[in-house]
Amino acid sequence: MPADNLSLRLEVENLYVAHHGWLHTWLRRKLGCAHRAADLAHDTFMRLLARDEPLELLEPRAFLTTVAQRVLANHWRREQIERAYLEALALVPEPLAPSPEERAVLLETLCEIDALLDGLPVPVKRAFLMAQLDGATQTEIAATLRISLATVKRYLLKAAAQCFFAMKLE
Repeated sequence: MPADNLSLRLEVENLYVAHHGWLHTWLRRKLGCAHRAADLAHDTFMRLLARDEPLELLEPRAFLTTVAQRVLANHWRREQIERAYLEALALVPEPLAPSPEERAVLLETLCEIDALLDGLPVPVKRAFLMAQLDGATQTEIAATLRISLATVKRYLLKAAAQCFFAMKLE
C-alpha cells in the first residue's frame, strides 16, 4: 500500500473512531431508521476511503455532514428512481415481467444512467430518456417537449456526449 493510501486510511480510521457515533445519530434523525442510518454512515466513510487526496480537516463534523448529505441525496434519488421503476413495472403483465435478478440489474442500470446524466438540464435528460427508453423519434420528442427539431438534436448530442465522456473517465 503506497504511503499516501496508508496516510488516508489512518485519517479516515481516526475520523471514524472519533465521529462515527455522532454521524450515525445525525443520519438516524434525518432518516428515522437506525438501520438505514448505519448503512449511509458506512457509505459516507467508504466514500472517504475512495478519495485520492488526504483529508486535512479543520472541522471534521462539518466535513462529514457535507459528505453525508451527498450520500443521503444519492440515497433519496435512488429511492425515487426505484419507486418510479416499480410503478412502471406494475403496468407490465405478469408473464412479461422481468425476474427478480433482471429487475435488480435494470434498476442498477437506471441508477447508472441517472448518474451519467447528472448535472444536465431536465429537458436534455428528458429528451435523451424519451429517445433511449421510450424509442421516441426526434419529431415525437420535439412535439412532446414543444421544442424545435434542431433543439432536440442538440439535446441528444449533449446527453450522449455526457454519457460517453463520463464512461471514458472510468
